[in-house]
Amino acid sequence: MEKIKVRELMRPVEDFPRISNQATFMEAVDALEKAQHAFSSGKAHQRILLVYDQAGEIVGKLSPMDVVQGLEPNYDKIDSLKTVSHYRLAQSTLEAMKEQFRLWQEPLAELCKKAYSVKIKNFVKMASPDHIVKADDKMDNAFHRFVVGRHDSLFVRDGEKIVGLIRFSDVYRKIAQTMRECPISA
Repeated sequence: MEKIKVRELMRPVEDFPRISNQATFMEAVDALEKAQHAFSSGKAHQRILLVYDQAGEIVGKLSPMDVVQGLEPNYDKIDSLKTVSHYRLAQSTLEAMKEQFRLWQEPLAELCKKAYSVKIKNFVKMASPDHIVKADDKMDNAFHRFVVGRHDSLFVRDGEKIVGLIRFSDVYRKIAQTMRECPISA
């Protein structure tokens, strides 16, 4: 596998359902549900929903977790939330953080009013450098990013343009296949 390049295992952006960053929360929820249904029924090979900008370029991806986080804008005030979430925090620490930043203080019914007015461009996260590999990178770079970042997929760039995604499930399938093909030594 040392000689395999990312390009060989990636899936092109054309293989994924997409949504405009100009779409609303409700349109995002509907698109995620549609992608999940197509995946569950076997009509689609993946349920990752890519987000494109006004120029038609892929700028990110959207998950149900992104929608939930987008409903509570104060999560943006906690820069370390993503880092801290990998560690087990005491319940009292989590409660203090929720109180300090007033997380989920508004009733959910009030937050849901946003569903028809807030656009996903206001909360979708752009692809970060630790979430991107180059199409011509060797797989060791992708392995490193998958393991360290615990990502389920990585964006693949060719030049400045995102041209696809490499999914951990595809990489793992290739690893398992390679292991099965190894000669058994006595």
